[in-house]
Amino acid sequence: MPVRVLVVDDEPMVCAHLRTILDASDELEVVGTAGDGAEAVEEAVRHRPDVVLLDLRMPGVDGFAALPELVGAGARVVVLTTFDADDAVLRALGAGASGFLLKSTGPTDLVRLVQVAAEGHNVLSPEATARLVHASAAPSQARSRAAERLTVLSERETEVVAAVGAGLSNAEIGGRLFLSEATVKGYVSAVMRKLDCDNRTQVGLLAYAAGLTE
Repeated sequence: MPVRVLVVDDEPMVCAHLRTILDASDELEVVGTAGDGAEAVEEAVRHRPDVVLLDLRMPGVDGFAALPELVGAGARVVVLTTFDADDAVLRALGAGASGFLLKSTGPTDLVRLVQVAAEGHNVLSPEATARLVHASAAPSQARSRAAERLTVLSERETEVVAAVGAGLSNAEIGGRLFLSEATVKGYVSAVMRKLDCDNRTQVGLLAYAAGLTE
């Protein structure tokens, strides 16, 4: 069955644009749209989407206020951003968001990353991740700190971190590194433990900060 997607943005043109892209894929189905957080929760209860694409900055009930209820309803919530509010994006990731995408993400990447999110993985738009890393600290400082943290990893684990930073799923990482999906899952778990990361998003941010993924 296709991945069920709910699009939440207060700009009708943005909703229409994303619906057009996602509905063009046989693997995805937009089951509804919403213009604020309160409506998003109602639509999520009604349609039970697999993935919610959520704008954070909306009038009335904003996306950040709605995020816990959407996550609690069992949806994978991916934040949509134009990157005017980096702090809000970081807070959303800490509150359970499964990743973040720029609203300008290209159609091919958008479809692929929504599918990755539906499979239970955290997703990172490469452009969005790079901008977040550079906004959070001076590039040289961020790279130095991240590189130091990665010294505890083996060569293979570092390759896995780089692939996570590229936004790849476990299956895609296995194909790239000639490993089984189960082996990749084990490496990802080990990496998260060694790096004291709570999720794949944090691992991916480290990959970008350290310069493993450009």
